Amino acid sequence: MTPAYDLVSQRAGFRCEYCHAPATLFNFHLEVEHIIPSSRGGDDSPENLALACRACNVYKGDATEGADPDTGTAVELFHPRQHRWADHFRFDADLAELFGTTATGRATAARLRFNHPKHVRARRAWMRLDLFP
Repeated sequence: MTPAYDLVSQRAGFRCEYCHAPATLFNFHLEVEHIIPSSRGGDDSPENLALACRACNVYKGDATEGADPDTGTAVELFHPRQHRWADHFRFDADLAELFGTTATGRATAARLRFNHPKHVRARRAWMRLDLFP
């Protein structure tokens, strides 16, 4: 586990900073990921680290941009240190789905596959346990 885990996880409220998956449900720690990947010049400073569930971290990979599904335009992915989650995403409790409300939000939701059927099923279970949203 990275030395920055405690700082990053507390700052994130013990949730994935992308899809808001609650860390308490996993039998292992969420991951500390580089918002700007090392391969693209990102550093290990706390400002460049985010807490991510395994799925979001894998789907994000070393990307910093994604395509807005509405326009096809390449846009910056959600940056947890620079953007406010509520400005880019909304949660639909009836569908248990997360939707992007901006180009950045839509591109991030698509790239990170927020509404993959497995993720939606998990969200429904978390909601029954009052752990989501």
